[in-house]
Amino acid sequence: MKTRFHKEHIIGALGLAMLSYGSWMGLFVVPPMSHFQEVGRIFFIHVPTAWNSLLVLTGSFILAVGVLINRRAGWDAALTASVEVGVLYTVMLLVQGSIWARPTFNTWWTWDPRLLTAAILLVAFAGVLSLRSFAEGRDRRMVWTAAATIVAYVDVPIVYFIVNWLPRGIHQPHSFPSTVSSDYHTALRLNAFAMLFIAIWFIARRTRVILLQDAGTAMSAPPPAETGSDGKPMVAGVEG
Repeated sequence: MKTRFHKEHIIGALGLAMLSYGSWMGLFVVPPMSHFQEVGRIFFIHVPTAWNSLLVLTGSFILAVGVLINRRAGWDAALTASVEVGVLYTVMLLVQGSIWARPTFNTWWTWDPRLLTAAILLVAFAGVLSLRSFAEGRDRRMVWTAAATIVAYVDVPIVYFIVNWLPRGIHQPHSFPSTVSSDYHTALRLNAFAMLFIAIWFIARRTRVILLQDAGTAMSAPPPAETGSDGKPMVAGVEG
């Protein structure tokens, strides 16, 4: 049987190509950073990961509101997929930050406000997925997932703004093309859009898988028992 080609593969391939080229530029083309030297080259993957982890989780929040409004299976599947990808990106963010901090600050971890709130973010959205796995019934699972996502999202703006609200500790201020040397703009932008395109591809693929799993579960579920006029179950067409 011929396999159908899904359009998200184009976005995924474009993202992979852009990430490869942007990372090559970040590793071998642009000059080393004045403060971090060669170890600072992780900047070109760490900062795009940070941007996109918060962006994906913001998308999860929007989908969660949509789920509570329309209760559609497609929205629920996309919500679950985006939370999963957001958790993945947040794990990558924390690991990359630890790799950067070890040679720079001689520590893998510190209770810096940005790091602490990012760790809470990971636990909160991992909790959303855990809660979903315990919910029974399609409607309950849908509502629980959406409501928990909205609650967990409270930490997203905190993660973003906390370096402005509290002393930064070892964490640097927000990084944007306007705040870094023009030598780094192309590689930074390429990887930022690349990480976004790859996230879109992951979410689209995972959404399809979740919908197929839900359809298979619905088909394998036993049909509801017939009831008679008195509300009691019928056996072989005879009222009990």
